Amino acid sequence: MSFQPRFNLVEELRWRGLLHDLTPGVEELLQREQVSGYIGFDPTADSLHIGNLVPIMLLVHLQRAGHKPIALVGGATGMVGDPSGKSEERKLLQEETINHNLNAQRKQLERFLEFSGANAASVVNNYDWFREFSFLGFIREVGKHITISYMMGKDSVRNRLENTGMSFTEFSYQLVQGYDFYHLYQHHGCKLQMGGSDQWGNITTGTELIRRMAGGEAYAITAPLITKSDGSKFGKSEGGNVWLDPVRTSPYKFYQFWLNQSDEDAARYIRIYTLLEKEHIERLEAEHKVAPHLRLLQKELAAQVTVMVHGQHELEQAMKATDILFGNSSRDALATINPELLLQVMEGVPMFTVSKEKLDAGINILELSAVETQVFPSKGEARKMIQAGGFSLNKDKIADDQASINSSYLLHGKFLLAQRGKKNYYLIVAE
Repeated sequence: MSFQPRFNLVEELRWRGLLHDLTPGVEELLQREQVSGYIGFDPTADSLHIGNLVPIMLLVHLQRAGHKPIALVGGATGMVGDPSGKSEERKLLQEETINHNLNAQRKQLERFLEFSGANAASVVNNYDWFREFSFLGFIREVGKHITISYMMGKDSVRNRLENTGMSFTEFSYQLVQGYDFYHLYQHHGCKLQMGGSDQWGNITTGTELIRRMAGGEAYAITAPLITKSDGSKFGKSEGGNVWLDPVRTSPYKFYQFWLNQSDEDAARYIRIYTLLEKEHIERLEAEHKVAPHLRLLQKELAAQVTVMVHGQHELEQAMKATDILFGNSSRDALATINPELLLQVMEGVPMFTVSKEKLDAGINILELSAVETQVFPSKGEARKMIQAGGFSLNKDKIADDQASINSSYLLHGKFLLAQRGKKNYYLIVAE
């Protein structure tokens, strides 16, 4: 029975802004037969981050179109280090660390792909075929097929040699990755490798090895490296990488990251990082244009990506916390946020401690906010803000500058959430 793709993958990637380059003939191949395609993931950490979401989405779209995705976790290549896009050589990881990282990443990848059915995904580890390969065996069987001038012509190599230089270890990386493609071609019938545009040199080394070692034809598709509208690198927040692991980046902070994108970036990212249809996105853009202050694009983007990575429950918690903290909510609503989520949400805000004994006895609000803590620099400043109606405790406005605050105000018997003005939050912890 002839293969019928569910849609034209190349066209899908193009309108979504996920297509940078491709080898001739790949579009026809994808329309003609069911194709196995792979992407490699670098085990430098025990979690993937949102920079990895682009290659993950490439595999997702490949599978949606009816093809077979292969996620390669680099147990072997992780020991070498990819020089592509790097200005200096990375510190090499120990085997034990790499294995820990691989297992964690494998579990994350399994969240995005289907592992059953006619086009089931698979996860492979290139250490499985490299561990028995001797150095002499590799340079005899593989190295002789690729010339030094061919390897030197790659941008990833040339750029490094012109700037900081590179070791033989890193220089050999493109041969190792190229052999991955050859091995998957031979043993898994894999004819396609995808990745970021910085991987073009490594990927085409693989297609060349397949041509020279097996007389076969293989193909490549790359996606652009995603940047912000101002040209800066995408994928980092003030605290560094935005991780897919909820322990490293809480679902609330993950949700907030997407919610805080600019209009221009949100319009691009909603195509790249979600599975929403083109008509739905265009309709959303039109609605957003009429009322940009409602931030419809950002809200839909944040919801779609958060539910994909963390699930519906975590999305609902993140939305609830956002609404309570930044909406016109009450103390009762605030009390429904559990202590763990409250601490996640308040991560990074100024935090003060106050004696539980003093609270039991009752503390004047001016004393609490300007002496026991530094919510205000002075009692005078505190009095002025309270009298102007600009100070809240646990979402309740404090109107009386002589009010006495006691333990009955505490959330979960431990916390006071102070708010000065609209955006300045402070967490007071009773100990």
